[in-house]
Amino acid sequence: MTQQVPLSSRVAPILEVDGLRFRDLDGDGRLTPYEDWRLTPAERAADLVARMSPDEKLGLMVISSRPMGISQRNKELTSHDGALDEQHLPLKLDPHTSAGIPFQGTTEMIRGMHMRHFIMRETPTGSRIATWINAMNEVAEGTRWGIPVLVAANSKNETGSFTMGATAEDQPFTQWPGTLGLAATGSLEVIDSFAAHSRREWVASGLRKGYMYMADVLTDPRWFRGHGTFGEDPGFVSRAIGALVRGFQGEHGPERDGVALTTKHFPGGGARENGTDPHYAEGRFNIYPTPGSLEEYHLPPFQAAIDAGTSSVMPYYAIPSQEKSTTPQGRVTEFEQVGFAFNREILDLLRQMGHRGYINSDSGVLSKMAWGVEDLTTAERVGRAVMAGTDMFADTNDVDSLREAYVTGLFTAERLDEAATLLLEELFALGLFEDPYVDPEEADRVVANPEAGAAAREAHRRSVVLAKNHDGALPLRAEDLAGTRVYLELFAKDLLVKDLDALRRQVVAAHPGIEFTTDPRGADVAIVLLAPFIGSYFEFVGIGDLAIDDHSHVDIAKVREIRESVRTMVVALDAKFPWLLDGVEPLADALLIGFDTDRSVLVDAALGEFAPTGRLPLTFPADAAAIAVDADGRCASPNDVPGYAKEQHMDGRQYAYVDADGNRYALGHGLSW
Repeated sequence: MTQQVPLSSRVAPILEVDGLRFRDLDGDGRLTPYEDWRLTPAERAADLVARMSPDEKLGLMVISSRPMGISQRNKELTSHDGALDEQHLPLKLDPHTSAGIPFQGTTEMIRGMHMRHFIMRETPTGSRIATWINAMNEVAEGTRWGIPVLVAANSKNETGSFTMGATAEDQPFTQWPGTLGLAATGSLEVIDSFAAHSRREWVASGLRKGYMYMADVLTDPRWFRGHGTFGEDPGFVSRAIGALVRGFQGEHGPERDGVALTTKHFPGGGARENGTDPHYAEGRFNIYPTPGSLEEYHLPPFQAAIDAGTSSVMPYYAIPSQEKSTTPQGRVTEFEQVGFAFNREILDLLRQMGHRGYINSDSGVLSKMAWGVEDLTTAERVGRAVMAGTDMFADTNDVDSLREAYVTGLFTAERLDEAATLLLEELFALGLFEDPYVDPEEADRVVANPEAGAAAREAHRRSVVLAKNHDGALPLRAEDLAGTRVYLELFAKDLLVKDLDALRRQVVAAHPGIEFTTDPRGADVAIVLLAPFIGSYFEFVGIGDLAIDDHSHVDIAKVREIRESVRTMVVALDAKFPWLLDGVEPLADALLIGFDTDRSVLVDAALGEFAPTGRLPLTFPADAAAIAVDADGRCASPNDVPGYAKEQHMDGRQYAYVDADGNRYALGHGLSW
């Protein structure tokens, strides 16, 4: 017997057929095949595409960042009780892409431009997210076919994850360690728990699409986005990505209570030229100087995502450099010198690997980051990308350029129908044609779930790596500290006095048996937290210098002064990058390493609250010479090979850092008490 699926409707009437209920989205009083949830998503999508106009299909092919009504200061420019921003700007400069395009109100985007995909950049409460998405779906429900809205977001559940813009009432989802921190646990059990808890928060809030996760394998230590990866081990990254895709989406692709994922950035963003990034022109090339590196190191995690049924895949901006690469690279015989979203050879490879979902470009490929096709018009770029295999363009509402490309024959009706079908299949699979609305109050309850908070706290603990413990300096338990005073310091970019004071108050309250001081000159023991930071997403600031000093927002002179004042010094390092440790490690009796790990947890580890079990998910370079770049732009260690394997290509030279105690800081290193 067929079981009724949940329905929710604000505009469309409900039909009853064979004792079952369906939404009459086209309002014709009959059960149209695309309205019949008993059919497969593919069958329903094929039926609906056959009914749609070209303009309706073109609207599906863009996804745009859209501010929420709560971000609009002039409430007269909102609708739906302030939920939707309706301001129309004749020309708006997009801060992500530097492109100037008209920016319509939310209702006009949905009704007039036939858009159904939006990106949320704010980080408000779950109830406000739910209210906003509900209002957009109410508008969409009243259109000709009632096609629902799908809202995507970048990952929201990791400490230190990237956000653009913020409000005073931000309420983040449960904060787990960064993705490198999850990798440092070495545990698929932790990753499964992370996915299960996070999925519930997303679904309750109405977010059903995640631009996540990065399947890129980190092979150049200077890459600004490296801290968003799961490290340098292709095997572990593959297992983690497969678990995340199944955990968020479902066991066999997107499900009615799942979150569809876009795995990024094909065919792997890690093969950077000396750490530079294709968000700017100086970093526009992926390079593969090592024979076989693409197949051996970079593609396996994407194969895992495909095998797990990832809903879509995002190609990176970069051009694969023919000049600076060894070819053939496995199945790729020669690199086409255009960015991956325009690159038929690379996108054909993605399909050969078995990807059956859609291909979603990265943001700005039609404007600022159109590498290799800069001389083409926007419409010509559209045509080139679509005919290469791209189905959706990210972070743009430039439907006009898609229409121009289509009507002038720059891409075919067959490709338009193929793209629209793939995009609709995702909406059908997620059950949004039946049940697009969520309960805002329930969203807040789910986001505040203490069980998720406890699981995240345990993951933070398991992410801590004990890298050095000279003469058993740790743990510093209260009974061992009797009669001594402990000094706590933090070095971080844009650090405010109130932030350090808040951390100190939290630590003091958690450890009442220990005497703390705010003056290192009167202390016996110092716990020094370092959160160095360098680089930028959007501008070239030079080849990254991984030294820990003033340029990375650490007052290294003060660190040395603290060392001279105390008997024992513990350094707790936040490793957004595999830093050069030779300026810091010799000062430390013990070195703890976290990866966007909660700072109070690092202090707890030093004070013996738990025994660290984490293991390094990447390799720290031995010194500046190991990653030096010569006058011809060649790196002393190969950019396309993970740290644990670099020494195989370095003529006997050392790559991994070795500390004063002989510990080798390579992939998998970690001590215990």
